[in-house]
Amino acid sequence: MRYDVRRFATIDSTNRYLLDEARAGAPEGLVAVADHQDAGRGRMNRTWTAPPGSSLLVSVLLRPAIATERLMLVTMAAGVALAEAVEHTCGFPVGLKWPNDLVVDDRKLAGLLSEVDLPVGGERVPAVVVGAGCNVNWEGFPPELEGSATACNLEAGHPVDRDLLLEAYLDRLAAHAAAFDAVPAVYRERLTTVGRSVRVELAGGGAVEGVATGVDATGRLVVVDRAGRHHELAAGDVVHLRGGRGSAGREPR
Repeated sequence: MRYDVRRFATIDSTNRYLLDEARAGAPEGLVAVADHQDAGRGRMNRTWTAPPGSSLLVSVLLRPAIATERLMLVTMAAGVALAEAVEHTCGFPVGLKWPNDLVVDDRKLAGLLSEVDLPVGGERVPAVVVGAGCNVNWEGFPPELEGSATACNLEAGHPVDRDLLLEAYLDRLAAHAAAFDAVPAVYRERLTTVGRSVRVELAGGGAVEGVATGVDATGRLVVVDRAGRHHELAAGDVVHLRGGRGSAGREPR
């Protein structure tokens, strides 16, 4: 994949920028990188902010030749690629929390947000913009995030070069985007959610509690509740419940 990287000191949202470019017909491989976003977005319509220069804020435009129901593979590929890039650049292990977070010992290191442009009438190839916000060089975190967030420099013990991290991420993303069928297996290997007692808070309201037993070929999380019912969930926020590992059919602790 050939990348066209566009850099911004400040932008409202790198995802918004690339979605506009995608609708105007931009090709796969367009990348937006910013030092600061003043209207960054996370999942579930949450805002996302970081001090200028502290994080890798990057979005990539892809036009994957896969079925619409498999588009979550793009987010999965990006998560694996960023985890591999952090390990290569910084030298510490990184896990994944379903569906779109990078974690170190359950502390959040990065988050991903994929947004899809599905043209009407088949005039253009569908586009997926996958955005990543990775904490790279932070002095510390506000009280509400202490203990639940971390950064590359804090884990590595030294400052981290954002450009080297970006280069490693784009290289690994290109490799995984060329082999989507292989993504679920490498994603599962890093997934810290499987085997855990969880509560999945659903976008439309309500929640499912149980034990996460796996992820299917399209990225849906499989949760077995206390009554033994299987739930295949395509979206939601996961809370890892106290008590750690569980077993199917038993009440989470």
